[in-house]
Amino acid sequence: MDLQDLTKDITDQNNYRLAQRMEKMMRLNPGYKNLSAANRTLIMDMIKEYQEKVRHGIRTSDATVRKDKYRLYQNRFKLGLSPEDLEQINKLLDSFKDY
Repeated sequence: MDLQDLTKDITDQNNYRLAQRMEKMMRLNPGYKNLSAANRTLIMDMIKEYQEKVRHGIRTSDATVRKDKYRLYQNRFKLGLSPEDLEQINKLLDSFKDY
């Protein structure tokens, strides 16, 4: 399971199911063991934000994704994001371009 798999069928998932899938991904995928609890919370908050937009029929634009990537990059030290964390979150944000 990958972050892109987590966002698959996001419009049909409630927040509880989304949190379940996130926890399952963290347990099963060794590539995401490096994410701290704060980073996991950050990812869940971003997913929920995009999920609400998709549920209301608002497509995710490239500009929105770029803005969020830039904001994360600027605050990477304050948020405690490693280059690996930043790369994984960027892949997640790129997966929202499909919706």
